[in-house]
Amino acid sequence: MCDGRLAVLAALTLALLATAAQAEAPKPDGLPNPFYAMDTAFQRPGLTQAQQFELVKELGYAGIGWHDEAPERAKANAEAMEKLGLKMSAIYCAGKATPQGELTCSPKLPELVAALKGHGTIIWLHIGGQGPAFDALTGQEPLVKTLRELSDTAAANGLRIAIYPHVGEWTAAFANAVKLAKVVNHPQFGVSFNLCHALAMGEEEAIPALLDQAKAVLVTATICGADAGVKGGDWGRLIQTLDKGTYDVGIVLRKLRQIGFTGPVGFQGYAIKGDARSILAPTMEAWRKLSAAAAQP
Repeated sequence: MCDGRLAVLAALTLALLATAAQAEAPKPDGLPNPFYAMDTAFQRPGLTQAQQFELVKELGYAGIGWHDEAPERAKANAEAMEKLGLKMSAIYCAGKATPQGELTCSPKLPELVAALKGHGTIIWLHIGGQGPAFDALTGQEPLVKTLRELSDTAAANGLRIAIYPHVGEWTAAFANAVKLAKVVNHPQFGVSFNLCHALAMGEEEAIPALLDQAKAVLVTATICGADAGVKGGDWGRLIQTLDKGTYDVGIVLRKLRQIGFTGPVGFQGYAIKGDARSILAPTMEAWRKLSAAAAQP
């Protein structure tokens, strides 16, 4: 009899513990995408570079989007980030196209790629100039050959290259950047979706469809708080902390989930007023909320 009562009590205790464990189980963290901060968001007076890196880490970011610099400096900064558990998620580089289909980049670009070997950094390539018409690209253009060669170099060093669409440049429109990436047709070459530039280029309504089209070549995406219905470079309205703006950034995040994109997502903070913490802290809080919401089925 005693043994029977003990067995019942034991069963009840286990049931209660299981119920408590379920009640205390953490909710899903949200999207799997690593969230990084572009240096445009935190390079403000008042903190040394080391302190800026430490702040980014303290607030929970996974990495940093960096600016173009000499290969040896880029390597040193990538290593400094990694010591803190951060990744140099991407680094900004420039190129220029001609109507004849030529592409010029910094002669040090291959050296930069080699210097970042093993760091998994994305080479952000923004291409200015007046290149050929995108719909007329055949894949035989010299610039396509150059991009494939750069992609081979990136592959040999464990890196990827992504076109960075930027207002005022040849690859300003995300739709055109996607066309170029598909013509290049290299596994280490793709595109970056940049929300503020897509909005500025008038692509707002087409964003979900464009992300669908970019599924096979999307390498990274950058987001920020922004106002809906704004075209042109009105950066004060198109680049805000992630908790502000009338545009529903969830549109982008839900579509990224739908297309199965698990790559890094960055925060663009160009020209936002305030100190680094006042920019990064509310953005991280907003990211966690937006990410959790977008992860829901």
